Amino acid sequence: MNLPTLTSADFLPLIPAFILVLGACILLLSEVFLSASSTRGYQAVLASITAVIAGGVSLQLLFEPAREVFLGFGALDPFSSFLTFIVCVSLALATLTSAGFLRRRGAERGEFYALMLFAGAGMSLLGLSNELITVFVNIEVLSISTYALTSFLRRGTRPSEAGFKYFILGAFSSAVLLYGAALLYGATGTTLLSNMAQPLRNAMETHAALVYAGAVLVAAGFAFKVAAVPFHMWTPDVYEGAPTPVTALMSAGVKAAAFVALVRVFVTVGSGIDSKLPFALFSTLALLTMVGGNLLAIPQRNIKRMLAYSSIAHAGYLLLGVAALFVVQPGQQFQLLGPTSLTGASVEAAARVDALRSILFYLLAYAVTAIGAFAIVSLLERREDEERGTAWDLERLSGLAQRRPGWAFAMAAFMLSLAGIPPTVGFLGKLLLFRAAVDSGLVGLTIIAVLSSAAGAYYYLRVVVYMYMRPVPEGAHPLERAWMTELALVISTAAVVLLGILPGPLTEWIAQAGSLLNR
Repeated sequence: MNLPTLTSADFLPLIPAFILVLGACILLLSEVFLSASSTRGYQAVLASITAVIAGGVSLQLLFEPAREVFLGFGALDPFSSFLTFIVCVSLALATLTSAGFLRRRGAERGEFYALMLFAGAGMSLLGLSNELITVFVNIEVLSISTYALTSFLRRGTRPSEAGFKYFILGAFSSAVLLYGAALLYGATGTTLLSNMAQPLRNAMETHAALVYAGAVLVAAGFAFKVAAVPFHMWTPDVYEGAPTPVTALMSAGVKAAAFVALVRVFVTVGSGIDSKLPFALFSTLALLTMVGGNLLAIPQRNIKRMLAYSSIAHAGYLLLGVAALFVVQPGQQFQLLGPTSLTGASVEAAARVDALRSILFYLLAYAVTAIGAFAIVSLLERREDEERGTAWDLERLSGLAQRRPGWAFAMAAFMLSLAGIPPTVGFLGKLLLFRAAVDSGLVGLTIIAVLSSAAGAYYYLRVVVYMYMRPVPEGAHPLERAWMTELALVISTAAVVLLGILPGPLTEWIAQAGSLLNR
């Protein structure tokens, strides 16, 4: 029996995940020595520090030369390293937000932060997965942790319902993805992405239907993970029922990891099949998700459900960037708002790199913005109102500028960023993403994206109106302060504003990160 030869270089990209797992184990072991009445304020700090250290290591890995590791099962490249950085930023902010949220409910336990770190490790490993079964296993690693986090607050029906729905949805999507991977393996004889391009081209001549079926099923599995329309079922219910810091992590970290894995898989699959199929899939999903997410968000008075539908809409904008990677030439058969002869539309290497960079920038911009918005929601909600469904009503935001001016300013910055209004990082993210789509020739689809974004500005600005132009409700309960959550707000607000005005250092990192492992 020949054992594989591994070197220390193979373990290098795993260091951030190792750090997150080590932090989780320390939290679990420390919990053993604490009683129910013990102070646990250190746990959120330890989890945040662990995420910061892992994020710092991932930035160092950003400048490592791209190469395969673990016999091709993993890939160390700037794309995966920057994803780990996004995940660690999301983890650090979400764990800080969790401290006050859990303390007010008497539910602060080391297991909660350990599960968050385990989920982050799964997200990091998913980003560097270079083989279909490894992709599936790492999806399950992060999914199992998020299932438990969703129903962590066992008191009440909403968390239990959210956990059950998320489990069913996750199991179904994983089964679909795994079946698609099995079909691709049947057509090519390999699950290694680096070895799949040429077998796919050969299989297209003899088993084209098998290849197409496998690609569609894998795309559908990822569409469930990123909550694309019409695969978004139960997503708003899960977001509403889960603890708000968990909702923040799911909207930012899970979405980022799923998009990076989707891009890595389909850059390979798309190179071995007719590019019209991935372009048709992702442009159609982008159109439905952008329009559907914004239209469903407009009538929402529940701020948490509104942000859930907003997350769906932002997945649509990201799918626009993914579609730009697979643009077909003008005059070919598929024409759903496809490339126009006006722009020329052949996707050169530079255009593809620009699309990859814009996706990464948008993922980071959305992460700091969405987590900040959910942090405000966590400060406003009260446990006794959750079962009645009034904990997240827009009326809770009325007069916030008079009661907590700092919170109101932060929430206004987040809403403006989500709407894509300058000078916030959300505006710059949309500008880069839409420009990459236009450079690829997707003028019609980009116009739809701009109009959808304009429609979304209505429900974002409505939040600002409630905070600054509505009086404080009679009998409003006093708002408790939580210094860790407020620290997360300061960091998020500073990132939203400063990166929108001075994005220089970040764009340099993005320029380095916008490349996948060469195949």
